[in-house]
Amino acid sequence: MRWSGWLIAVAVVASLCWLFPLFHIVPLERAAKEKAAATFDPKAFAEKFWGEQLLTSLDKAVKAEVLLPAIQSNAAEAKRKFSRSVGVSESYTYFISGKGRVMAVSDDEVSLAATEGATNVEISLQVGLLFSNAVRDGTGLLSVNDYPNSQDFNAISEALNRIIEERVLPKLRKTAKVGAMISFVGCAEVNDEFTDLKPLKVIPLKTEAK
Repeated sequence: MRWSGWLIAVAVVASLCWLFPLFHIVPLERAAKEKAAATFDPKAFAEKFWGEQLLTSLDKAVKAEVLLPAIQSNAAEAKRKFSRSVGVSESYTYFISGKGRVMAVSDDEVSLAATEGATNVEISLQVGLLFSNAVRDGTGLLSVNDYPNSQDFNAISEALNRIIEERVLPKLRKTAKVGAMISFVGCAEVNDEFTDLKPLKVIPLKTEAK
């Protein structure tokens, strides 16, 4: 009887361990990603990315005098050649630089004519509250595959937008006067369904009044 009791006890314990294991063996790479996710600080990441990568990549933006005529000539070909997209999203982004004359100013945008001889608004610099993923995705420096979950990736976008709202937009609002020349580098998120190309809505990363 004693041995049968022990055997039953061992069987019960083994069954419980099978159903509720005391530990899990996971691949080293997965464990590293899970640890990173648990300690990820989007504000600190965005601050480092802004200073060390984003601002040093501004010279890689396509020129407005190249992109805007390309869009007008063949939007689909311009999209193929100059845009970036993330995953299966219907939206895509442009990384653009240029200069233009201020045509109008409102609480939410600074409107520019950005190509030679233009008299219509071609670029709309966004100066209101920012909710777009354009800055995170526009340069191609960040990949969604590098982050263990979409919440971290979205948090990066929010943190970058807050940096722009605090550091870039106040200066732009102060210097943007009708008739002034503004040079800019920024990112635009486009969805053809909403005709965001006319004008191209750009979130500025850097601006300077001429």
